Amino acid sequence: MRRLNRKQTLKVVKEMDAFPKVPESYVQTSTSGATVSILSFVLIGILVLSELIYYSETSMKYEYNVDTELESKLKINLDVTVAMKCESLGADVLDLTGNSISTQGSIKEDSVFFDMTPQQKRWQRMVQTVKSSLDKEKALQHLLFKTGFSSKPTAAPVSSGHQRNAPTANACRFHGTIEVNKVAGNFHITAGRSIPHPRGHAHLSAGINTKDYNFSHRIDHLSFGDPVRGIINPLDGEEKVTQSTMQMFQYFIQIVPTRVNTRQAQADTGQFAVTERERVINHDSGSHGVAGIFFKYDLTSIMVKVTEERQPFSQLLIRLCGIVGGIFATSGMLHGFVGFLVDTWMTRVRGREEQFSNHMPSPTQLPSQDIPLQQLDREFPEQESPLAVNLLSADR
Repeated sequence: MRRLNRKQTLKVVKEMDAFPKVPESYVQTSTSGATVSILSFVLIGILVLSELIYYSETSMKYEYNVDTELESKLKINLDVTVAMKCESLGADVLDLTGNSISTQGSIKEDSVFFDMTPQQKRWQRMVQTVKSSLDKEKALQHLLFKTGFSSKPTAAPVSSGHQRNAPTANACRFHGTIEVNKVAGNFHITAGRSIPHPRGHAHLSAGINTKDYNFSHRIDHLSFGDPVRGIINPLDGEEKVTQSTMQMFQYFIQIVPTRVNTRQAQADTGQFAVTERERVINHDSGSHGVAGIFFKYDLTSIMVKVTEERQPFSQLLIRLCGIVGGIFATSGMLHGFVGFLVDTWMTRVRGREEQFSNHMPSPTQLPSQDIPLQQLDREFPEQESPLAVNLLSADR
């Protein structure tokens, strides 16, 4: 009984087979079928290879959320060279709450030459070319995130033809990182050293002749937050040259907190947009102010989250199965349809040939005509007439 039950169970299972096997004796191969199979295999290979390449690539996902991290600090990373000696300049930060933050100890000052070396000029041109291309094609930012293009201060090569800290240096380089409160503020470089003041801050510029002022400057790097590879900052590689001694340069910066999570970097940084303004200070004409370089920054309440994502492996398998099964099914249908059209056309052609042959008369039904011998002799004067040839062959 158990054996019978097993046999019946196996029989029921076999009947449920959705892929019945066709005996080889019933299978008929053809040249057209082989050609379609080869083309199908080639197409499957190409599409599978393209899917694998697409799977190896990543995409950037952008999310926008409200920035709730108000208690955290904001880093200002800069590398700015001013065409004045270091002893005549001072740099500090004044935020919206009235706190004055000194840059001593966090921002280094080096006596350098304002003129750039050939290497620095090439680096500057390269950064400006990338920035101009980024303005025309925003999708380039995805590639920069993936490749991790760097525009950090160290990317600008050091002047090789001059000695650093030389007494004849005519410029001062401010570089380093300073942490400030995450509120709007004003980072500036102007004449004179900054001194504490009960109502804010001031710069002591006594003893500095205004004729010696020269706020021509070069911004090799300016960023906010952790430096991240793949972000090109709007002011990197910028250079301003002025002939006026009382020139004010203002940069109004709007910072967007950004959290980057890619294969190249995982950090909290800040992207920003900038509006530039410059004017000559002339109190007689009503243009008041202080000559110098001012970076006025503010933060938005929106945080951008940039995440590098890869296609799930399960989705890759589904797409590969769809490619293989779809091409086999479609090629089989096309081959059968084309074969049907060819068979139909050949059947019609053969039918017409048979119909034409049935209406053709037989040689015995052709009408006979008696041709006189004289006419044949005239038509074939130097040859034996066809009738004579036939008669001779008949006699033989």
